[in-house]
Amino acid sequence: MNCVTLVGNLASDVELKELAEERKLASFLLAVDRESADGGADFVRVTCWNRQAEICSEYLARGDQVAIDGRLRSRSWQDPDGKRRNAIEVVASRVQFLSKPRHKEAGAARSKGKEAVPA
Repeated sequence: MNCVTLVGNLASDVELKELAEERKLASFLLAVDRESADGGADFVRVTCWNRQAEICSEYLARGDQVAIDGRLRSRSWQDPDGKRRNAIEVVASRVQFLSKPRHKEAGAARSKGKEAVPA
């Protein structure tokens, strides 16, 4: 079973891309604290799609805390220099906003218990 649940803070702003056929892709870096004596954090790339991508782009910013449910996806490609590259990311099926709102519109959405819609 491929299930991931993470709680962390955005280490980057949300980047929204519009793709063919009116599909949208949002991605951001999530810093997740380690539960170890030496501390530190792991940085995980998170992606979400379509309406969920729009909502994350509109209401989230670097530093915001979120809870993510999703699945791991690995991918590989060849960079322009011909080197083989690999990445593992989390494809979010649910994003819950945990930070207090920063502006009026976000406050209205969060006060209604809004979370990003499932993918």
